[in-house]
Amino acid sequence: MMYYIENEYLEVGIDPKGAELFSIYNKQHEIDYVWGADPEFWGKSSPVLFPIVGGLKDNTYFFEDKEYSLPRHGFARDYEFEVEDHWDDGISFLLRSNEETLKVYPFEFELRLVYELYANLLSVTYHVTNVGEKDMYFSIGGHPAFNVPLEKGLNYDDFHLEFETEEAFMRWPLSEKGLILEEPVALLGVTEIEDEIVVNESNKIPLTKELFHQDALVFKQLNSTSVTLKSENSSRSLRFDFAGFPYLGIWAAKNADFVCIEPWCGIADSVSHSQNITEKEGINFLPAGEVFERAWAVKIN
Repeated sequence: MMYYIENEYLEVGIDPKGAELFSIYNKQHEIDYVWGADPEFWGKSSPVLFPIVGGLKDNTYFFEDKEYSLPRHGFARDYEFEVEDHWDDGISFLLRSNEETLKVYPFEFELRLVYELYANLLSVTYHVTNVGEKDMYFSIGGHPAFNVPLEKGLNYDDFHLEFETEEAFMRWPLSEKGLILEEPVALLGVTEIEDEIVVNESNKIPLTKELFHQDALVFKQLNSTSVTLKSENSSRSLRFDFAGFPYLGIWAAKNADFVCIEPWCGIADSVSHSQNITEKEGINFLPAGEVFERAWAVKIN
């Protein structure tokens, strides 16, 4: 059973499996902004990434001298969430730790995803509660995919991502196994000025299919907290707000008509990581009984 929330501007659909967003339908323009999960390219639309983001070195981590294994992006996206509350323009989903999760992730938790509409804006909030008796280590993130182009008659490369401030866009490349390499690369290249190498800056990333042929663009600690998907040839756009997320991924499956804007509180292991989860870059530490909360939002135009 699929669940829907709506107001006079938008109708939003969510699948309880993974509490996964699958539709943001603009009633006025009769356009769905979310990728339709075509399995020929990528059979997902917006999975939640928990309790890790990205991949682990050898799919393995260690905690308290014990070895555990997790797949890329964790397990939450594969579980059926229960509907905790549902109202006209909002819904709350809940996943609890269980015997299966404890075998691969030895922490007791409650993970809530809350979807709420405010006019033409959808807010998605993650609540992670440590219901166990020991400190908890975790990562969490989003992976929403948006259709490109946003209207008929335009092409993929008519669109670009426009950030709120200029950025150096130092991307962190991924190895063939999906691990973070040791040195970043300037996405927009460098310029030599009076014998000094200067990283080129801009607030725009033009979209091309080739941009993602070497996997995702991974950024750390951007100055911007929002980015807009837009085209000079279209009045349709969306603004994505990701304040509070220290990492951002931009990705699309090879030659697919979408772009993922991925806010992360966590990141894949580096190629030199010790595999100790307590030493993992970007890992979140949550004492017993406490709650972690982050939210991202998308405004539809």
